[in-house]
Amino acid sequence: MQSDRVEFSNAAGETLFGVIETPDDAPRAWAIFAHCFTCSKKSLAASRVARGLAEGGIGVLRFDFTGLGDSGGEFATSGFSSNVSDLIAAADWMQQEGKPVSLMIGHSLGGAATIVAAGQIDSVGAVATIGAPSDPGHVVAQFKDSVPEIEAKGAAQVNLGGRPFTLGREFLDDVRAATVKDAAAELRKPLLILHAPGDDVVGIDNATGLFLAAKHPKSFVSLDRADHLLSGKDDAGFVIDVIAGWAGRYIAGPSTGTQTTTPQAHKTVVRETLANGPYQNEVLIGGRRFLSDEPKSVGGADTGPDPYALVTAGLGACTSMTLRMYANRKGWPLQRVSVGLEHAKEHAADCVDCGPKDRIDVFRRYIEIEGDLDEEQRQRLLEIADRCPVHRTLEHGAKVETHLATNPA
Repeated sequence: MQSDRVEFSNAAGETLFGVIETPDDAPRAWAIFAHCFTCSKKSLAASRVARGLAEGGIGVLRFDFTGLGDSGGEFATSGFSSNVSDLIAAADWMQQEGKPVSLMIGHSLGGAATIVAAGQIDSVGAVATIGAPSDPGHVVAQFKDSVPEIEAKGAAQVNLGGRPFTLGREFLDDVRAATVKDAAAELRKPLLILHAPGDDVVGIDNATGLFLAAKHPKSFVSLDRADHLLSGKDDAGFVIDVIAGWAGRYIAGPSTGTQTTTPQAHKTVVRETLANGPYQNEVLIGGRRFLSDEPKSVGGADTGPDPYALVTAGLGACTSMTLRMYANRKGWPLQRVSVGLEHAKEHAADCVDCGPKDRIDVFRRYIEIEGDLDEEQRQRLLEIADRCPVHRTLEHGAKVETHLATNPA
């Protein structure tokens, strides 16, 4: 699993920051996790669920809503509709990145916003909520003593979860006007409602309200003794397992023929991540993803092999495969091939008065052959190694054509 910092703009042009959790193998689907009221992408629920789903093959974006965490904008002037707008902006950005969102998950107020936003995102095939209120105005109860001051002065500082926040009259009007039950009734998409009976922040009656409003297919799963913030690791694990299992029949994946992270126009795509360091790139090959980078000594972040290391590894893999194919055809008892490689830029042996521009690339290959083979067979395999297609490409040269992409992936 790979975690990458990302950023994108909301409808107001403010920068929102998030983290994408990407599975090691080709993702079955992509999801967005919406955090709880005044929380952030770093909350226990957001981080644990996102990472857990990624380990199970579902890539997840978790990000900070406007005015929270690392994201720009003012929390005092944001509100429930702002959260909905941010989720739509996040889904649009994911679509542009070739990661269409088919699953949306929301925690607490983020769950209510997810229900409203999902109805406006065509790619979403399933929605899951965790401890979500059926009425966003429910959050007002958390600072009810400050409501008169907010209404009289237009804004007031309130204490939420031990932290000070400034809330304005716009926020009050916004959450009071939200109609989540109506959105649930009009959603027309599979909905999973997870809620703890003993939730003392958002009561279980909210789950009942959402369930009754929603149309089938809909499901409810009790979180037993979990608290509202899903702080128990076992509780988070249970949520991950339930969501992954339930969503499996609704979300897109490679087996259905829908789009994966690899653009269809090219078998291999390399593109900047714009995340960790100036040189980090993601390499997409046949639905598989890994990183390439430069070492720290030249300003990189050393999060993956450098380009020459990839070329060297290609030579080694081709060598091993070529020997295996030959030995199998001959019926020789070859057990294992290991190839050690080195790459360097050196002057040719017959070069006189050489300068930096006269250096050539030298690949040194050390082949270890295991198995009950005689000396003649071993020498023959060393000769066959030179027939490796990558070896021949490197030794004889290749033509590289470069074109400007008129329709970038």
